[in-house]
Amino acid sequence: MADEEIVQEGGKKGGLLKWIIIAVVLVLLGAGGYFGYTMFFAAPDEEAATEQTEEGGDQPPAEALEGQLMPLPVFLVNLADPLGRRYLKLGLEVEVRDPEAAAALTKYQAKIKDTLLLLLSSKTYDGLSTMKDKVELKQEIVDRLNQILGDGSILRVYITEMVIQ
Repeated sequence: MADEEIVQEGGKKGGLLKWIIIAVVLVLLGAGGYFGYTMFFAAPDEEAATEQTEEGGDQPPAEALEGQLMPLPVFLVNLADPLGRRYLKLGLEVEVRDPEAAAALTKYQAKIKDTLLLLLSSKTYDGLSTMKDKVELKQEIVDRLNQILGDGSILRVYITEMVIQ
């Protein structure tokens, strides 16, 4: 009987040690998961973003600015498909930073139309079919317009009408 009590006490010590190790591992996994989430997946705090713009930037990011919306004419182009039977009708509005950029938008209207017609006619149906492709097109338009008007004049581009046939 004395031998059985010794074996049971030894089993209890091993069982308690096992639960302590499991608890420590779970705490470490939780801390590692929290660290990974905050470093890689969580959006930065608004306070940190405002501190960054106050400290080193004379220009806040384009997402924080709001400008004036200016409509562009509707574009109707043939897409660059092999048989040339697909068309794109695209209506756009651009958000300009200030009134000087709005004036430049009307001043360089011929350059803007030429640039956007060349860009749009180089696209294919497959190159415009997904949402990712449409977002990339919007960014390409912003980049091209900023090359013409000066860097940072165009904040965003909004697609108001899009028909692919």
